[in-house]
Amino acid sequence: MVNRKKQNRGQMEDTEQTFISHLVELRDRLLRCILVVLFVFMGMAYFANEIYAYFAGPLMRHLPPGSQMIAIDVASPFLTPFKLTLVAAVFLSMPYILYQAWAFIAPGLYEHERRLVLPLLFASTVLFYGGMAFAYYVVFPLIFGFLTATAPVGVAVMTDITHYLDFVLTLFFAFGVSFQVPIATIILIWSGISTRESLSEKRPYIIVGAFVVGMVLSPPEVVSQCLLAVPIWLLFELGLVFSRLFRPRHSEQIPDFQDE
Repeated sequence: MVNRKKQNRGQMEDTEQTFISHLVELRDRLLRCILVVLFVFMGMAYFANEIYAYFAGPLMRHLPPGSQMIAIDVASPFLTPFKLTLVAAVFLSMPYILYQAWAFIAPGLYEHERRLVLPLLFASTVLFYGGMAFAYYVVFPLIFGFLTATAPVGVAVMTDITHYLDFVLTLFFAFGVSFQVPIATIILIWSGISTRESLSEKRPYIIVGAFVVGMVLSPPEVVSQCLLAVPIWLLFELGLVFSRLFRPRHSEQIPDFQDE
């Protein structure tokens, strides 16, 4: 009985030490991510106004002659460009942040799970940047061209710089997340939650859901909603195609079970 108590106590101490070591490792990796973001931010802070001017380009090119952007708050001409620069620093540091996340969870994964997670992590990063690029180069010109052209006669279109930044960041996030649909589709099929045939049969519901998501995540106007919903649908189809390259998880585990 005494030996059993000592053994249980030793196991509890080992578990506690392991938990503390994981917390220490998580803290160290979070600090590294913060330091990298701050380093990138400090390198970009000098060009904060130029960065904001670049992001404001899609709107400025469609403003009527003589119109310009305005700043309502007293401190917004100074703070808004730095806010954008900080967000841009986080976006640019995302590969390093995802690498730290991968390094933290990788020791707890099986070998076949590592072979799956690493390519998906890389593809997720590329798709997120692709969604942002699609929003900036395709969606923004169409949206701002439409919105400025529909202004009533006698209304001067002059957007506040802070409101514009919030609008742009919302669309960036919406398109970056929506471009993760192929990754979500592959994970659903690989994990066994659903099958390729089942998702194909539910295609009409997914198309309707894509337009609902476009209505919720995008601003309340039809152009941006359609420009978000249609890529979600096409990316879902792309996920179905690439899911053929990944076997379901239970089928990967069957050979191991037979060997045992």
